[in-house]
Amino acid sequence: MIARRLPTTRATINDVARVAGVSRGTVSRVLNSEAYVSDAAKKAVEDAIEQVGYVRNTAARNLVTRQSHAIGLIVHEPHSLFLEDPNIGSILLGTNSVLSDADYQLVSLVIDSDRDSTRVAQYLTGGFVDGVIIVSARAHDPIAKIVSQLGIPAAFVGHPVDIEGIPYVGIDNRAAATAITTRLMQTGRSTIGMIAAGLDRDSGQDRVAGFAAALGDAYDPSLVVQQPFYAHASGLEGTRELLRRAPHVDGIFAASDAIAAGVLDALREAGRSVPGDVGVVGFDDSVWAIRAQPQLSTVHQPAGQLGRRAAESVLAQIRGEAVDSAGTFLETHVVWRDSA
Repeated sequence: MIARRLPTTRATINDVARVAGVSRGTVSRVLNSEAYVSDAAKKAVEDAIEQVGYVRNTAARNLVTRQSHAIGLIVHEPHSLFLEDPNIGSILLGTNSVLSDADYQLVSLVIDSDRDSTRVAQYLTGGFVDGVIIVSARAHDPIAKIVSQLGIPAAFVGHPVDIEGIPYVGIDNRAAATAITTRLMQTGRSTIGMIAAGLDRDSGQDRVAGFAAALGDAYDPSLVVQQPFYAHASGLEGTRELLRRAPHVDGIFAASDAIAAGVLDALREAGRSVPGDVGVVGFDDSVWAIRAQPQLSTVHQPAGQLGRRAAESVLAQIRGEAVDSAGTFLETHVVWRDSA
């Protein structure tokens, strides 16, 4: 027979004060890291907290301060891609490192449907977070518009084209795409195509623009195959379509490393060697690039640093500090490996 566990009574600040032999006010000053508490009293309170098992009632404190000490990380990607894309993981970890140092909690909010958008909008309106960081925001994004209307501290990773006045941190996707495409051209490739994705956001649009700028008069829009997501499956399907359109293609720029990994699999499926028959380049310098065979030539973007800088911006706004709403671009560079 399993014994039923009896409910326990939660220790209170009064219990701590009684065991420590100090006043309730002294306990409160220790908990709030205030001055005018002797070392002996502080030690007595800390020992009493451990002895009685006191846990601070954060909910009650939040009602008084009107702060949740939580920051929402809003990611506009399908659930499967949230797990597949290492850049999202790096952004999340970079964000969390800054928030953790500041004693803030990270709350992940993944938007994969209109229902998710409605739910997250209601959550934000309820004041459950003190600020938000938005990743992969689309054009005409309802969440971005709600954040703008609420006026809560916020920062974008990337820059939605139709929202102004909210700080952002990103990279120059157009310049980076131009650089990697130019390097691919210099290997002697004559017919270069692109598997593009994310065209409903600035990163996807700018990478196509950079690709076209590098090719100049040689740019052929029919050799740009559009896919919805930065995903391995997009590389597979996109390359199959590109080979139908241009069987003689000898260079491919994939809009992400995950896409490029799918490109490599599709080329193997078609009996094309890399880099012998086709040179392939990606974008991100993620774990996909290192694990691919051959390893990918790609653009390195500092995903972790993007998350850190966005978190620092939101915390600065919470503190009432002035933040440049014009946005910040971090540096990228080409990493050349065996795939091209």
